[in-house]
Amino acid sequence: MREVQLTGVRVDLQTNTPIVLLEEVYGDRTLPIFIGSAEASAIAFALEGVEVPRPMTHDLMNNLLDELGAELVRVVISEVKDGTYYAELHVRAHGDDHVVSSRPSDAIALAIRSGSPMYVADSLIENAPRLIEEPEDESTTDNEAPEEIVDEFLEFLDNVRPEDFE
Repeated sequence: MREVQLTGVRVDLQTNTPIVLLEEVYGDRTLPIFIGSAEASAIAFALEGVEVPRPMTHDLMNNLLDELGAELVRVVISEVKDGTYYAELHVRAHGDDHVVSSRPSDAIALAIRSGSPMYVADSLIENAPRLIEEPEDESTTDNEAPEEIVDEFLEFLDNVRPEDFE
């Protein structure tokens, strides 16, 4: 297993679909995983520290773990079958370890909220593309501010139609 960190939530320009980018902590590969719009919003909100008046699903799950004295020890993106990624939540509760199946997007959203480490199976990361440093265009800024990225994503969500995914 290789430890990864979430480096961004983006929209794939070819498919107009949200995507998360998981980059090796000690390496040069990035695993892109396509996710749903709702999950992308949940992850983006967590990254931005957006406060919502009522707990979202992932906040609720994190609160539930805390209340029950359980800890999300780690998240593992474990395999891909027929183009669909699978993840596991490794939870410790009262001295017992449990593994719970999860969608990667939900696992990532929960890991971001709880501060838990994320890992990717060696077989998945070994097939991921290596990072390529692209020369910066002098007309662009170093990086978009996180709030600009969230604003762009929220604008995408306002304008996306079901027909866009056919």
